[in-house]
Amino acid sequence: MLTHLSIRDFAVASATEIEFGPGLTVISGETGAGKSLLVDALGFLSGLRADSGMVRHGADRAELSAEFDLADAPAAAIWLREHELDEDGACQLRRTLRADGGSRAWINGRPTTLSQLGELASHLVEIHGQHEHQALLTRGSQLALLDAYGRHAAQLKDVAAAARTWSKLEQEREQLASAGDPGERQDWLRHQINELQAEALEPEAIEELQASHRRHAHASELIEACNVALGRISDDDAISGQLQRARSELARVQQHEPRLAEVDAMLDSAAIQLEEAAALLQVLHDDLDMDPDSYTELEQRLGRLHHLARKHRVVPEALAGTRDALLAELESLDHADERLQVLDQEIQAAAQRWRDAAGVLSRARAKAAETLSRDTTALIGELGMGGGRFEIALEPQAGDRPDPQGAERVEFLVAANAGQPPRPLRRVASGGELSRISLAIEVAALGLDAVPTMVFDEVDSGVGGAVAGIVGQKLRALGRSRQVLCVTHLPQVAAQGHAHYQVSKSESAGSTESEVRLLDDKLRQEELARMLGGVEVSREARAAARRLLADVD
Repeated sequence: MLTHLSIRDFAVASATEIEFGPGLTVISGETGAGKSLLVDALGFLSGLRADSGMVRHGADRAELSAEFDLADAPAAAIWLREHELDEDGACQLRRTLRADGGSRAWINGRPTTLSQLGELASHLVEIHGQHEHQALLTRGSQLALLDAYGRHAAQLKDVAAAARTWSKLEQEREQLASAGDPGERQDWLRHQINELQAEALEPEAIEELQASHRRHAHASELIEACNVALGRISDDDAISGQLQRARSELARVQQHEPRLAEVDAMLDSAAIQLEEAAALLQVLHDDLDMDPDSYTELEQRLGRLHHLARKHRVVPEALAGTRDALLAELESLDHADERLQVLDQEIQAAAQRWRDAAGVLSRARAKAAETLSRDTTALIGELGMGGGRFEIALEPQAGDRPDPQGAERVEFLVAANAGQPPRPLRRVASGGELSRISLAIEVAALGLDAVPTMVFDEVDSGVGGAVAGIVGQKLRALGRSRQVLCVTHLPQVAAQGHAHYQVSKSESAGSTESEVRLLDDKLRQEELARMLGGVEVSREARAAARRLLADVD
């Protein structure tokens, strides 16, 4: 649930702090006062793009932040933990927009991307704009709404996975079938593989070859260094002799200082290490080979490796992988006919899996369509379209190709009056009818998901009178299970709010300022009277406002 919203230098608001509670919160104000400012701010905090024109004139940047209580948002809490952005149960979204167009975002005080901000916000708030109903005119949106209503995510995932598997197999088959006679490619592959198999290509073998080449290239230096080191270690006057003399000197006085025994042990260990070092140096010296023929052979082997690496456009260490890939391709071509037969079987099996998954989804869609049609039809009648009817038609997809969205598409059909045949929603001419039908669909379909906060920006446009009162009642009822924020121009809707904010606009020193304030009972009555009666608030308008408030359950 949204608990706090802070706005700084955004649009016409210089500084606004708003606290929110549960239930239905309504926001009203005169035309042009900036009622949709709060919706725009939440949209910006949800990752939507905003241009620099949203920065208040004269300010360097706009800054917005929102705080949410996660008690009713378990999906958001899980998302925060998975992305290591959780902070003792807190959830704060913050975003800035500079006047030069730059934008930054934070979650719980940590920098984040707009994509992450949008992902988290999708678990917290759902915004329905005043032109939202236009999206319902597209069949893609209608299908998405039906699947969201029916909670078909798991079935959709199965259908899409089966379609992807079928498509991948079909693509492989087409490539094999279109390749024609693979003989020429097979000959080329065998030649390349023979070249590669003539060399030791494993990374360990290449590393040993390079090390051996380095030893041969610097053999004379290494032999000289070993001789000098052996002389310094092994001569009587060298290090080993000095160690023995030091031990003898200490042995004479060791009885007077017991700790000298520890020193003697260290010197003894050092002497042993020197003997072992000398022995290893002698082995290395004897192993060094200055044979020019061996060096030439190493040079040639390295040259062949580098030639192959350039030819296949890889580093020498990757040649083994190239060889294995060519072997795999050759094996595939050698068994192309067999693979085609296997592919035909696998494609048939994948298609059957898709049909099975799509059948499950189709049955779930039919059930959801029946329920949504019935509930929406009932709401249409309540919204002043007596005799109206809403139906959802499921139309099979043409062709046999597995579709990741399932075996059908949907069409929303509406009969606005009794006795009329249902027509596609996109062909309903009346804007008022379209508004009411869309609102009925939204109210019937909403409140079933896990998003705790729903925002409506004048979705009640195009309705009035008794119908407006019913719209308000529906939104208030929705507020019993979800937090609902509604920007409205209708007093019948505003009267249903559990809390009421007023947005007003004033001018001072040539600057326009929007102010948002929470209305108490008296001020709320005045605002409803203004909404009922216009600029001049009459006694009758105040009386009507009192009646509206008194009629709220």
